[in-house]
Amino acid sequence: MREVTVVTATRAEYGLLRPVLQKLAASETLARRRVVPGAHLCARLGATVREIEADGLPIAARLPIFSDDAGEPVARTIARTIEVFDEEFAAHTPACVLLLGDRFEIFAVAVAAAARHIPIAHISGGDVTLGAADEYYRHCISKMAALHFPSCADSAARLVRMGEEPDRVFCVGGLGDENIRSLPKMSRQELCESTGFPLEGRFALVTYHPETDAGAPDPGAQAAALCRALEAVPDVFWLLTGSNADAGGAICTAALQAFAAAHPGRAGFVQSLGLRRYLSAMQFAAAVVGNSSSGVVETPSFGVPAVNIGRRQAGRAICENVICCEGDAAAIEAAIRKALSPAFAAKAKTARSPYFGGDTSGKIVTVLERLAGGSLLAAPKPFYDGPAPAFDPLAEPVL
Repeated sequence: MREVTVVTATRAEYGLLRPVLQKLAASETLARRRVVPGAHLCARLGATVREIEADGLPIAARLPIFSDDAGEPVARTIARTIEVFDEEFAAHTPACVLLLGDRFEIFAVAVAAAARHIPIAHISGGDVTLGAADEYYRHCISKMAALHFPSCADSAARLVRMGEEPDRVFCVGGLGDENIRSLPKMSRQELCESTGFPLEGRFALVTYHPETDAGAPDPGAQAAALCRALEAVPDVFWLLTGSNADAGGAICTAALQAFAAAHPGRAGFVQSLGLRRYLSAMQFAAAVVGNSSSGVVETPSFGVPAVNIGRRQAGRAICENVICCEGDAAAIEAAIRKALSPAFAAKAKTARSPYFGGDTSGKIVTVLERLAGGSLLAAPKPFYDGPAPAFDPLAEPVL
């Protein structure tokens, strides 16, 4: 059987990849090698490898890449990750490597694979997030990739304009949208019992990461402005989650933890909710607040109001349920108050997600079964200068 190595480094990424991994496990023509580095193995980021273990999915290799220093420069982590994965790919050379998204850890894995001429299949290329360093990591991965699985028609067309051949671009829809439609979610009572927080009434889900583009504001100042806005809005419980492994993420997490500790009746903190609890919380939330991609990409499928703060997600498609605001406390407070209003809640229900693709994970596996290890992936990749065709995430892949 041809082997596909799947790499997941973060909690959010694993949640999206989960249905792909399950279908790869059932494939009769592909063998899956699951490699887990990064935040999954890091205690200060929630040690989310436990969620993978709970799902019963086998892990072929656990490759630590983070040091104990939360402030280590990203470039050093990238260098270490390239070295670690060069050794992994020297020992185990797959037919292709399946990567998702735009994290710096995944960029480093792509560099290691490309250096050994291992074909890369990339999920969610072609997106735009101008307020994060992820923007250029994502596009770099796309240029190293031999196959593309963008999540919406705009992203697919953008990949073609970047020089990717249309025959290598499969617009399959968003895995987040598929999870929302297919994953069994908790009842509100189960969610209350699982988190230990009083979520029977009105609550908002808050996830906030530092902006990481050049000239980004200080992460401590960003988080402080958010906390002042949360404090100013009454009659809502704030369900807070931890930040990611980006530079400044630990500062944002500490600020939200301190806010929860100072407001025990109004806020609760969980480092990582995990996929099922996170989507269950999103389903029942009166609003989703922060600057995570989930607030822009996944909330339209629920029709829940969302407040998107600052520039981290700038450039993504914005649906009717999303309010974008600046990062100062007054702007955040005003946006939250609007999101919580009955009029905007009714408007949010009309949102239509551009990421709906049906069986997204099944289409990804179908393409991999047909093409992994084949001549298309082995051939040198030309730069395409022609027009971009029309893409439809609901269409079946044309092979």
